Amino acid sequence: MMKQTRTKPPRRHAPKKPSNQQKDPVGVYCRVRPLSPSDQECCIEVINETTVQLHQPDGCKVNRNGEYKETQYSFKKVFGTLQTQKDLFDFVAKPLVEDLIRGKNGLLFTYGVTGSGKTYTMTGSPGQGGLLPRCLSMIFNSISRFQAKKYTFKTDDKNGIEIQNEVDALLERQRREAQTQVATRTPMRQRMVEPEFADMINIEDNCNVEEVDEDSVYSVFVSYIEIYNNYMYDLLEEAAIDPIRPKWNTPGKNVEFIPPQSKILREDQHHNMYVAGCTEVEVKTTEEAFDVFWKGQKRRRIANTTLNRESSRSHSVFMIKLAQAPLDADGDNVLQEKEQVTVSQLSLVDLAGSERTNRTKAEGNRLREAGNINQSLMTLRTCIEILRENQMCGTNKMVPYRDSKLTHMFKNYFDGEGKVRMIVCVNPKADDHEESLQVMRFAEMTQEVEIARPVDKPICGLTPGRRYRNQAFKDELSRRLEDRGGPVNGVDEQAVIEMLIQSFPPIPSCELLDVNDDMTLPQIIEALEKRRRIRQMMAEEFNKSVVSFRGMLHELNGVVNAKDNLAQGRMSEKERAIMSQKSEIERLEKKVKTLEYKIDILEKTTTIYEEEKRTLQNDLESQSQKLHRQLSDKRRLESRINGMVAENAVKWEKECERRVAAKQIEMQNKLWVKDEKLKQLKAIVTESKGDRPERPSRERDREREPKVPTRSISPSPAPTVPPVHTRHRRSRSAGERWVDHKPSGSLETDTVMQPHVPNAIKVSVASEKALAKCDKYMLTHQQLASDGEMETKLIKGDVFRTRGGGQSVQFTDIETLRQESPPGNGRKRRSSETNRPPLAESTESEWTDVETRCSVAMEMRAGSNLGPGYQHHALPKRRKP
Repeated sequence: MMKQTRTKPPRRHAPKKPSNQQKDPVGVYCRVRPLSPSDQECCIEVINETTVQLHQPDGCKVNRNGEYKETQYSFKKVFGTLQTQKDLFDFVAKPLVEDLIRGKNGLLFTYGVTGSGKTYTMTGSPGQGGLLPRCLSMIFNSISRFQAKKYTFKTDDKNGIEIQNEVDALLERQRREAQTQVATRTPMRQRMVEPEFADMINIEDNCNVEEVDEDSVYSVFVSYIEIYNNYMYDLLEEAAIDPIRPKWNTPGKNVEFIPPQSKILREDQHHNMYVAGCTEVEVKTTEEAFDVFWKGQKRRRIANTTLNRESSRSHSVFMIKLAQAPLDADGDNVLQEKEQVTVSQLSLVDLAGSERTNRTKAEGNRLREAGNINQSLMTLRTCIEILRENQMCGTNKMVPYRDSKLTHMFKNYFDGEGKVRMIVCVNPKADDHEESLQVMRFAEMTQEVEIARPVDKPICGLTPGRRYRNQAFKDELSRRLEDRGGPVNGVDEQAVIEMLIQSFPPIPSCELLDVNDDMTLPQIIEALEKRRRIRQMMAEEFNKSVVSFRGMLHELNGVVNAKDNLAQGRMSEKERAIMSQKSEIERLEKKVKTLEYKIDILEKTTTIYEEEKRTLQNDLESQSQKLHRQLSDKRRLESRINGMVAENAVKWEKECERRVAAKQIEMQNKLWVKDEKLKQLKAIVTESKGDRPERPSRERDREREPKVPTRSISPSPAPTVPPVHTRHRRSRSAGERWVDHKPSGSLETDTVMQPHVPNAIKVSVASEKALAKCDKYMLTHQQLASDGEMETKLIKGDVFRTRGGGQSVQFTDIETLRQESPPGNGRKRRSSETNRPPLAESTESEWTDVETRCSVAMEMRAGSNLGPGYQHHALPKRRKP
C-alpha cells in the first residue's frame, strides 16, 4: 500500500496586483565595443540608432544559394563605438535614478560574453566614469541639501528602516565613532581618496533630479553582494579581529584562513527578497559611497583566462537603498512615524560573461566557475522565456526563479516591483560571433516581456513648503533682531549674553580695606540700582518688542492663514475638478471596457466567421479539384474508349475485309476447280476412246502468255490459298495522307503495275515531322525471292499519337510485287507423245491437285520482323510416283 503523504501548509501568497495595471516592456539596449587592434575582422555593423547587423565571419558555412547569412536585431537604442559613457548614462541610467528619488525601484544589469565590456560599462576607467559612479554623483547632487543627520535612519535585520530621534541618533554617532577609533587606531586621521578611482568620481557635469521633494529628508545606504558558484557573499563584511593573532584571517599568510560565510535569501513582510545579514553602510557623499564600492571590488573574485586577463568569476550586485521621510508640520524635525518612511532601491548588476570551455581551456576551479556562471545565465534565460510565454499565450506556467540565486533575488522586479533595464554588450570580433548571436537572440526575446508599472508613493497629508516656510521665519526673525541690535546670523547665545553684560554699567571694586569704609558699599548699591533700572528698561523694551513681534506674528499668521485658505480653496476646487475628471475617467473607462468587450465579441465572431469561411473555401476548393479530376478522368476515359472503339472498328473492318477476300478467293478456287473438272469431263466425253486428243499443258499456255507481274494480298493472319487470276485491286488509301518511305537503295522496277499513292510525302529516312502530318505509313522493301527473282514488298500501317506527344506506327497490311519469267522451250515436258502417262493419272496428278498448280505461297504470322506477321516460304511440288 502507498503511504499517505503529509501535506504541507499552504504558503501565504503575495497580494495580487490589479489586473488593469499598466505594463511596460523590459528596456533592452545594445552597446558595441570598439574592435581591438589585434582583431582585423569585424562581424557587427551598426545600421541605425536601433538596429545592428551580424555578418558571418570568413570561413563559415554559407547558405544553399552561396550567399552569407546576415541577421539584423532591433533594440530600444544602439550605442556605437563613438558614443561616450555620458550618452549611455543619460539615456539608460538617468531615468532610473529619477525614479529612485521619487520612491520607485529599479534594476539595471549588463549582459554579454566574456570580454565584451560589461565591467567597463558599469564601473568605467580613470577619466571615463561608468554608470555606477555617475548614478552616485547624481543622487548626492540632488539630495545634498536635504540629507538627514547620520544614523537618523537605522536599518533593521528584516529589510526595514527605523527612525531615531535626535538624541538616539547622537548617541549612535558617538558609539560608532568610538568603535571606528578603536578599530583604526587613528581617530583624527583624515582618509584620503585612493588615486585608483579619484578620476572615476571626478565628474564635471553635475546632473541632478528636478522637482525633489523638499519637505523630506533622505539617507543613502549601499551594500555590495557577490554571487559565486551559486552562493551569496557579502563583500563589505568585516572579518573578526583576534587581539592575540591579529592576522589569523589574512589570506595567503596563515594556513588557518577561513573564507567568508555565505548569506541566504529571505522574504520580508512585503514579500520582497533580501540578503539576510548583509552589511548596509550609510554614506553621505559620492566619494564615501565609491570608497565603499572600491573596498568590495577589491574582494571580488577575478581570474586570468585565455579570453580575458581580468575575467569576473562571479555576478556582482551593488545596491543603493534610499530612505526618505517627511518633516513634521513645523518643518524642523523628522516625522517619527515608520509608516511614512519610503524606501526605494536601485540594483546595479554586473553579470559574469558566458564562455565556452573549449575556447577558454579552463580546468579545475575555473571550469567549475564557468559551469556555474553558464548555469545561472541559462536559468535567467529560462525564466524570461516562460514569462514571455505566459504573457503572450495566456498560460500560467511556474517560473523557476528558485533554480538560481540570481533569479531568486530579483524575482520581485519581474513581478512588478520596479523597472528593469538590460544593456547588452557585444564584441565585434569574429571569434565571438556564435556567442554574440546567442546573446542577441536572448536580448531580442527579453524585449517582449512586459513588467507591471510601479505605483507612485502616497502623498503625505501635511502642507507642502514647510521647510522653506520655517527657514523664511528664521531668516525674518534674525533680520528683526539685527535691526534692533540683537544677534545676527551666525551669533550664538553665549555671544548675545556677553553683549548684554557689556551694555550694563561696570561694577566698582568690592574690596573692603578698612572697617570704617563707608564709600564702597554705597557705590556698589548705586551701581546695582542702575543695573536694576537698566534691566527693567530692557525688560520693558523686550516686552514691547515681544508684544510687537507677537502682533507681527499674528499678522503674519493671518496672512499665512489667508494664503492657506486661498490655497485650500484652490486645492478644493482642484480636487473637485480632479474628482469630476476622475468620475469622467471612470465613466470613460467603463465605456472603454464595454467597447472592448463588444470588440472582443466581434473579434471572436469574426474569427468564427473567418474560420467557417476558410473551411467553406477549403471544401469548395477540394470539391472543385475533385470535380476537375473527375472531368479530366472522364475526358481521358472518353478518349481512351473512343480510341479503343476506333481501333476495334478498324480492326474488325479489316478482319471483315480479310474474311470476305478469303471467302471470295476460296469460292473462286472452288469455281475454278469445278470448271477444270467440267472441262476434263467434257474432254473425256467428247474424245474417242482410241484417239484422245492431248490436253494442252498449262506450261505451254504460260509460255505463250506475256511476262506480267503477279500481285497477291496476304492480310494477317491468312491461310495459304492457291493463286488466282491477277487483277488490280483499288487501294483504300484514296483521300488519306500517306508517308511513302522508300529507302535510298531501292531499285526501280520496269513493270506495268507500279505502286502509286496520291498526295504522299516521300521520304528516304523515317521522319517524325512527316509522321506528325499523316495518318498512314507505307514502307517499300526489296529482296530476292527463293527462285532468284526480284520481290518488292509494300508494308503498310496506321499512325497513332502517343501520350508522350510522339507518334507510333502499327503495321496492318503487306502487298507483294514479284516478277516471274515463263519456263524455257528446252524444258522437259511430262506430257510427251511417247512417254505420256495414262490420262487418268495425269489428270489426277497435275490438274486436280492444288499444290501442283501453286508451288509458292505467302503467309503472314503474328510476331514476325515485318509485322504484323510476315513469313515467306516455298513448297515443292509433290508428284505421285
